[in-house]
Amino acid sequence: MKRIVLKCGVIAGVMLSILSTGLIVLTEKAGLKFSHSEVFGYTMMVLAYVMVFVGIRTYREDVAGGTITFGKGFQVGILITLITCAFYVVSWEIVSWNFLPDFAEKYSASVIQKLQASGASAATVAAKQHELAEFQEMYKNPLFNIGMTFLEVFPPGLIITLVSAAILRRKEPRHPAEAAVVAG
Repeated sequence: MKRIVLKCGVIAGVMLSILSTGLIVLTEKAGLKFSHSEVFGYTMMVLAYVMVFVGIRTYREDVAGGTITFGKGFQVGILITLITCAFYVVSWEIVSWNFLPDFAEKYSASVIQKLQASGASAATVAAKQHELAEFQEMYKNPLFNIGMTFLEVFPPGLIITLVSAAILRRKEPRHPAEAAVVAG
C-alpha cells in the first residue's frame, strides 16, 4: 500500500504544484482575474485528484485481489490526498513568500472591486474592507497561511476520496479465477 500511496500522492502533488504555479504566473503576468483563477484552480485540483481514484483502484486490483472495503479505499485515498495537500501547501508557501508577498492585498482589492461593481452599498463595502484588512493581517502569520492553504485544497480531495472509495468498493472478486488466485 505504501508504494501505491506514495506514487499516486507524489504524482498528484507535483502535478498540482506545477499547474497551480503556472496559474499564478498567468494571473500575475497575463492579467487573469482572481474569479477565473479560482475556477481554473479547482479544476486543476480535480484533475490532480484523479490519482486518488487511480490509487484506490490500483490497490484493489494489484494488492487486494480485486476486493476492497469502503474503509480501506478511504484509507488509501485519504493518504494520497494528504500527500497531495502537503505538496500544494509547500509549493504555495514557497511561491507566496518569495514571489507574491502582496498576494493578500491584491486578492482583497479584487474582492472589493467586484463588490463595488455589483452595486453593493457603501456600508457593505466598508464592512468587507474591514473583514479583508483583518484577513490580510492574519495571512502574515505563516501558520495561519499554511492552514488556509490546506483548507483550500483538502475539501475537494476529501470529496473525491469518499466518492472513489464508494464507487470502487467490492466485496467479491469479479471473476472466480481472481478468487482462486487470492485464496491460493
